[in-house]
This record gives sequence, structure tokens and C-alpha cells, in this order.
Amino acid sequence: MLSCTNHPSFMAALSFPPPFFAVQTTASTSTSSSTHANSFFIRPSHPLPPWPRLRRRRRAPLFVAAASVKENLGRARKTLTDFTILNYWVVRDYYRLVSSVNAFEPRIQLLSDEELAAKTPEFRRRLERGETLADIQAEAFAVVREAARRKLGMRHFDVQIIGGAVLHDGSIAEMKTGEGKTLVSTLAAYLNALTAEGVHIVTVNDYLAQRDAEWMGRVHRFLGLSVGLIQRGMNAEERRRNYRCDITYTNNSELGFDYLRDNLAGNREQLVMRWPKPFHFAIVDEVDSVLIDEGRNPLLISGEANQDAARYPVAAKVAELLIQETHYKVELKDNSVELTEEGITLAEMALETSDLWDENDPWARFVMNALKAKEFYRRDVQYIVRDGKALIINELTGRVEEKRRWSEGIHQAVEAKEGLKIQADSVVVAQITYQSLFKLYPKLSGMTGTAKTEEKEFLKMFQMPVIEVPTNLPNIRKDLPIQAFATLRGKWEQVRQEVEYMFRQGRPVLVGTTSVENSELLAGLLREWNIPYNVLNARPKYAAREAEIVAQAGRKHAITLSTNMAGRGTDIILGGNPKMLAREIIEDSILPFLTREDPNLELAGEAISEKVLPKIKVGPSSLALLAKTALMAKYVSKSEGKSWTYQKAKSFISDAVETSLSFSLKELEELANEESEVYPLGPTVALAYLSVLKDCEEHCLREGSEVKRLGGLHVIGTSLHESRRIDNQLRGRAGRQGDPGSTRFMVSLQDEMFRKFNFDTEWAVRLISKITNDEDLPIEGDAIVKQLLALQINAEKFFFGIRKNLVEFDEVLEVQRKHVYDLRQLILTGDDESCSQHIFQYMQAVVDEIVFSNTDPLKHPRSWGLNNLSREFMTIGGKLLHESFGVISDDTLLNSLGQLSEVSSVDIVNFSLPNLPAPPNAFRGIRRKSSSLRRWLAICTDDLIE
Repeated sequence: MLSCTNHPSFMAALSFPPPFFAVQTTASTSTSSSTHANSFFIRPSHPLPPWPRLRRRRRAPLFVAAASVKENLGRARKTLTDFTILNYWVVRDYYRLVSSVNAFEPRIQLLSDEELAAKTPEFRRRLERGETLADIQAEAFAVVREAARRKLGMRHFDVQIIGGAVLHDGSIAEMKTGEGKTLVSTLAAYLNALTAEGVHIVTVNDYLAQRDAEWMGRVHRFLGLSVGLIQRGMNAEERRRNYRCDITYTNNSELGFDYLRDNLAGNREQLVMRWPKPFHFAIVDEVDSVLIDEGRNPLLISGEANQDAARYPVAAKVAELLIQETHYKVELKDNSVELTEEGITLAEMALETSDLWDENDPWARFVMNALKAKEFYRRDVQYIVRDGKALIINELTGRVEEKRRWSEGIHQAVEAKEGLKIQADSVVVAQITYQSLFKLYPKLSGMTGTAKTEEKEFLKMFQMPVIEVPTNLPNIRKDLPIQAFATLRGKWEQVRQEVEYMFRQGRPVLVGTTSVENSELLAGLLREWNIPYNVLNARPKYAAREAEIVAQAGRKHAITLSTNMAGRGTDIILGGNPKMLAREIIEDSILPFLTREDPNLELAGEAISEKVLPKIKVGPSSLALLAKTALMAKYVSKSEGKSWTYQKAKSFISDAVETSLSFSLKELEELANEESEVYPLGPTVALAYLSVLKDCEEHCLREGSEVKRLGGLHVIGTSLHESRRIDNQLRGRAGRQGDPGSTRFMVSLQDEMFRKFNFDTEWAVRLISKITNDEDLPIEGDAIVKQLLALQINAEKFFFGIRKNLVEFDEVLEVQRKHVYDLRQLILTGDDESCSQHIFQYMQAVVDEIVFSNTDPLKHPRSWGLNNLSREFMTIGGKLLHESFGVISDDTLLNSLGQLSEVSSVDIVNFSLPNLPAPPNAFRGIRRKSSSLRRWLAICTDDLIE
């Protein structure tokens, strides 16, 4: 029986390889096997030619009609569902704000630039007079919308106004990829910055923080707000200055470490944040990545520990001797190992010790870490080796994290496994989880493209609802069924065939892989078939061109193999990103004249990857400007007498491009024509960039239309992630802003996730063997999807449990951490009087504790611990008390206490015990604190004692 999806006309409409065979596992009288719950589709290893149209002409309308009816029913069901969910009514309520903003817009558009900028002090005066942020929200949003239109050439859509309102209300705005989350953040950031208490916009890496601070910062600076940027490598003074700004862009790790470092500071000059109130309002970009994915890894500041580094290489050699299942067992789910009796015996023999867990000679920790490094930490998956160091690869973003190290000896074990120099062991001196860090904000919001599947966790942990913001244009992306393979070989071969098929059509393809290892495996397959591609993973030669690779991923014939796409920041625009392509043309034309350094310089022994797509041809006027700019660049380089470095030349071009956005065309022409020795080249580069940009925009528009006609970007996922949300992030790269596109996920029953969670794959293997003898053929159907979905949900629950336990453990530390950190900041930032008060309170508490632990009002002083009492006071008093009180015996103290009952009045200021030396002058401040003295008198004059 044939499915309607087999029909050639249907396949042509999808722009997808024909055809599929449908195999019924049970008898059915249904007219279409695609609607049967137990149908499985088998695709041949090579696409078959279309069937002759003559033989199917009569039945074609029936299949097309059936497909149309099914699609219409799906739309009707979705519309009905929309009316029954809370999100629909919440969004509908936000449209009242949109109407108010739109009503302000005509009046705001009539304002001059100076009048528009003057709105900021006006809003602040209104807030000082008692108005609230809600009172000025609609007008403030209209002001930001107009400022963005003038400075960026972008006007907020109505749905983006809704997104800004969601952020202002302290919720999570779920907006699909390409809907303009970066622009949305300007609305809530501006409104909350009017209170002058500081707004933090938190991104996932330095690149995005810098890009957004420069790009969106133009809007805020135009409106009179100060914009700061926190980057790795900044000193304390630079950080302090940037945190004092109205709006500060930073990444999550820099923010967390600045907080921890501030709470380890020894003096006020070392503090960088806005103490005593460092947190006010935060907008977290990719909030699911920061609070959930990164939530399993606490932020740690470590100090060196005295450990024997020589043990790690020895333990690594022992680990090589041990055999899995025989000497140790592995639990992939929680990355744990357990030695068997045979393994313990062999390890003790190899180490010449009688007990692995001997307290005086503990080898167990080193051996267990060596086994974990052997089994769970794989090169080019969890880490790469560069410059003699093991550098961690962030599994979420695919980027290298040079400053991060695994704790508890794991990193040293990995270094020993690779034969690298062992760096010192570390001990934790300060730590905090991202969950605890962001709970410090009185008001917190976030934005992402994928958070709805984790809404319960956000509500439980942060009391933040997830609001799905509608798309500006309908999403027409086609998510094709998941294909399952029995073997890895079959999966990778099918991926290669699908990439080749799309390449021959001209459609751009994005292939998502889970590791450096897998991306290079697929690259090798494509190389064998002479298919050009770009790779984006943690290796330096690819990472150096990240923005350029992503910018070109939507061009015709573009094949991009990427590790994780989360946090890449740059949208994949069909036809190419004209701004990035224009900058590339400028750099290629000018860099050879500004610097003699080879652009294909060696990075850690690997040359920068070559460009595989053809350059865009520019018009005659652009060519003339490029030639003029090249001549001027050559002159500037010679006049300085030395060649610039490659990085300095690139930074100069970036500044010139920024200049093109800050000046009008007429102003740039005037600057370029001036005979200035100080700044002769920048304006000319800016003019050339604008001319080339116009040509690139025209080219990208034409090529984008052609790509849309072919079917748009096709995304291939090569395995399922442990969370549905990560898969949805990859899917979201296709079909941005109403563009066409399609996605397909391919999995193998030999993938790591199936082994990690002990997924029963035998039933699927038996099923495949019943259908076909070829294990490399895929199966797809509702039963497969349900099983895979159940596996992902179980994985999500497992990792949610880990995060929940981590938060609960951290809550125990949080009480102590908050108390100690608050006390440290009060002492560091307070005046002398407040510091004295805190010190006296602490001293009084210590004295009280000593008194109450050694006295009992219900007993005679003879039974008190007078000897211990004297000794403890001598300890805390030191030299000040030793000279005068060192010779006092217990009997003398007892007699003195007995005389207190005869005292009728007490001079609190000059008080001293009868017949005992007076306290030294150093204690006069404490003597004035009468509370401790009154407790003494209450105990010593009790009627029961007499």
C-alpha cells in the first residue's frame, strides 16, 4: 500500500528526495498508511526516479485532496487549541499596551533628535514626582521604537512590543529564531534603566555581549543613557566604571565571578559592582541555556591545594591495565565507576599498596578519577588539546572555554591521560550556582526561542512564567518525520546522501552534530564525494571564522557542519547576510595593504579554514572606491614605516564600519575629502563599505528569492539531544520570519544517548529485521517517535533531578553565604562608626558565649568553670590582659564574684570586679557597651546564689 507522500507531485512540492516505501506491520483497510499508528516508512539507500506520471494521473487529485483536507483539519485543531490555553488570553491582554504604543507613535515621530533624547530626563522627573514605570511604559516604548528606527533602521513590530512588555513584567519571552529578541531587549532595558539603579543584559558569551553593546547601545546612547560592557581580561577599574552605567552588557560567567570576587575582596578599592545594591533588574538572553543547561555546573573560584601531582600519571597507567566489566563497572547515566574485587586486587598489586583507601596513603581517588577520564572524557568531544593544555568544550555552544577547569581532580586525570603537564590541584574558596546567583535579582526576566518544555521548572525555581510571543509572520517550516537506523554507518551514509541531494538542488543545508569528532567524520565523507562545506566547531581554525560561516550558511549551495547552534547569535538569512559579506569584501581588499601578516596564520598548528563559497561581484562604483581605499591603505602603511598586525588592521576596519553607521553619507564624503594627516583612511573605508553593502544587499535579495523558491534552508539533526529543547533550537534555524524551510532528524540505535539511558533497542532491531535485511535502511513512524519522545522526557526528568538536588544543597550554603557576604560588604562599604558597631557586636557575642558556657545562675559559683573562663578570656584578650590578669587564681576570682552581692550601685563606665585589676584603656569602648555587663550582674546577684 502506498502513502500519499509517495506521490511525485507531493515530493516536488516539498523539494525533497522521492519516494518512500510504506510497509504495514498489521493488516488494515485504511486508504492511506501514513495515518496508521503502526506504519513504518523505509527509504532506499539511493533516491529512486519518479514514477511515470501517466500511470498515476487519475489518482493524483485524490491524494492531493486528502493531504489538503488533513492540513486544513490540523489548522482548525490548532486554532481551537489556541482559544483553550492561557497563553492566548495573556497575549491578547498585551495587545492593549500595543494599541497605546501605536497611539503615541505619530506624536513621537514629529520630535526632533534633541527633543526625542530629552524624553529621558523628562521620564526621570516624572518618576521622581511619584509616577510609576507602568504610567510611562507605553510612551517610553514608543520613544525606544522611534530611536531604533532612526539609529538602526529597524522599527519594533507589534509582537516585539509584546515581547518587551513580557520582559518588563519579569517573565520569560519565548520568541522563535529570527524574531528579533536582541531588539526586544531594548524596550525593557530602557524603561527599567530610568530608575538609575542599573540594568544587566546577560548573554552567553563575550562576542554577543560586545556585539549587542555596540549595536543596541546606539539606541540607548542616543536617548542619553550610559552603556557599559564587561569583557574577559578587563581590570578592576574598567569593570567598576562599566557596572556604574545605566545599562551593562555582560555574559553569565563574568557576572558570577565578579560577584564571587567582590565577596573575597580585602578592601573597598577591589569592589567592582554597585554595592550595597549590585542587583536590580536583569534580562537573560538564552535564559534556558544559562539557568537550565549551565545550571548543573556551579561557578567556582579555586585556590591551589597541596596535592601530590606525581600520583596522577601513575593512576593513569593503572587505569590502562584495568578492563571494563572485569575490573570495573561503568554507569553512563551518572558518569560513575565502581571497582570489582578483581579490579581492587589488581590496582593494589600495581600500586604496591595493601589498601587503596588507606588514610595515610589514599590511592582510591586518583584511580577512580583516572577511570572516569578514560571512560567519560573523550578527546574532541568533551575537550581538545591545544598548546599542551586540555581545554574544555562547552557541550551547549561548541566553544572552547579556556579559563574553565573540571574540579575534584578530574582535570588533572585528563591531563595525565593525554601525557600533558599536570597543573596544581585546587580547593574551592567560593562558589555559587547560576540559580542562586540570579535569585539575587529583585526582578528577573529572560528571552529564548525554546523554553515552553521547561516551563514547570522555571515556575518552580524562579516563579517565572513562560509567555509564547506570536511570530510576526506565520511559520511555514516543514518538520519531517524522524528516521531511525540500526547502525551508525547507515545513519551517516544517509546524512551524506541527503546533503548531496540538497546540494545538487542548490538548497543551503545546516547539519547539526554533537561533537567535534562527529562533525569531522561527516566532513571526511563529504570530501570523498567532492561536496564543498564549511565546518564550525571548537577547533581554532574554524572558530576564527564563526561569524562569517554562520552569515554565509543561507547562501545557495552552502553546506554548514556545526556542533551546537545555541548561542551562535547570528541569524542564518536566506541568500546570505549582506552586512557580514560586505565587511568580508572590504577586509579582502584592504588587509593585504595594511598588514604583511598572512591571514591564514597558524593557530595552534592549524591553518585558518579556507573559504568555499564564491565571492559576490560588486558594481563599478564600488570597485573604484575599493581601488582608492587600497591605494590609501598602502600609503598609510608606508607612511608609518612599519606594517600593522593582522588584528590591529581588522580592528581598524571594524571601527570604520562602525563609523559608517554613525555619520550621514554627506558627512562621510566631507571627511573623506579633507586633507587630514590624522584620519585620512577611516571615512574612505566607511564610504567603500556603504557602497559594497548596497551591492551585497541587492545580490542577497536575488539569491534569497531563488533559495526560497527551492524550499529554503534544510536542517539535518544527526542525533537527538537529552532535551527536546536543544533539538528545537536546531530546528528553529530554518523557517525564520516566515521563510520556507524543512528539518529532518536522523538517529541511530547505536547513538550514545540510547546507551546512556539503557534504552531497549532490541525491539527496534527485530522490527527492522522483519521488514528488511538491510540494516542501513531507515524506519520512521508514530511508534518510533513515541518511543524517542518518551526517552527524551525521561532524560529531562533525570537532569531536572540533578539540578533540583544541586539547588537544594546550595540553599543550605546560601543561608551562610548570604549572612557572611552581607556582613563583609557592610564592613567594606560602611563608615568607621558602623564598622565599630559591627565589631563590638561580634565581640559582645563572643564574650556572651564564653560566659554562658561556663556559668549557671542556678548553681553556686564554686561549680562554675572559672578556670576555663579565665583561660578563654586570656586567649581572646592576648597581651592586653596577660600582664594584669595572668596571675589571678580561681579562688581570687571566686571571692571577687562573691563580693558583687554586697554592691549597691555600679558605675558602668568605670566598672571593674572587686579586688581585681581594672581593664586596660584599650577596652574602654567595650566597657561602654552595657548589655554584656548587665548580664554579668544579673547572673552574679541572683538571689539563689546567696
